[in-house]
Amino acid sequence: MKHIFQKGTNPNKPTLLLLHGTGGTEQDLLPLAEIIDKEANILSVRGNVLENGMPRFFRRLAEGVFDEEDLVFRTKELNEFLDEAAEKYEFDRDNLVAVGYSNGANIAASLMFHYKDALRGASLHHPMVPRRGINLPDLSGKRAFISAGTNDPICPAQESEDLKALLENAGADVEIHWENRGHQLTLSEVKAAAAWFEGF
Repeated sequence: MKHIFQKGTNPNKPTLLLLHGTGGTEQDLLPLAEIIDKEANILSVRGNVLENGMPRFFRRLAEGVFDEEDLVFRTKELNEFLDEAAEKYEFDRDNLVAVGYSNGANIAASLMFHYKDALRGASLHHPMVPRRGINLPDLSGKRAFISAGTNDPICPAQESEDLKALLENAGADVEIHWENRGHQLTLSEVKAAAAWFEGF
């Protein structure tokens, strides 16, 4: 998978896994990592799927309707890539925290839904529930931060509430942050994510 790896200055910090939104690239969220933690390793990945020329992490059938088969396949592909990257770049595979926006947040949530030890935690900006009606792994000890907009036309508030409940029911510690905005990523929510990240 196309990606950027930047070695951090503090090996004890989690490696930040950056996952962009639809139409983004591995460059998009680098400024967020600067705000969240200047000392951490950064692994920023580009989605392997193209929709009308725009990179994404998995296919969708329509706005808000995921191609579940492709989602499962791409989640597995990303998880295996993370195993390889940890070996190649010599970072602690068990100390990985995702920072995802929109489509990137959805694939990060999908990693937590499908693989118990894929992530130590995830900062999910404007996510949806990746899949419904499946049993989640035991996520005890895992942490998640969800930021959502009360007027988000793409991701209804109920999606964020449902995702929080599903992760909590699986044992994860979840914090939710609301902005009186739409689907855009705001500086205030990134700062709230940075405050949450200080707990690692």
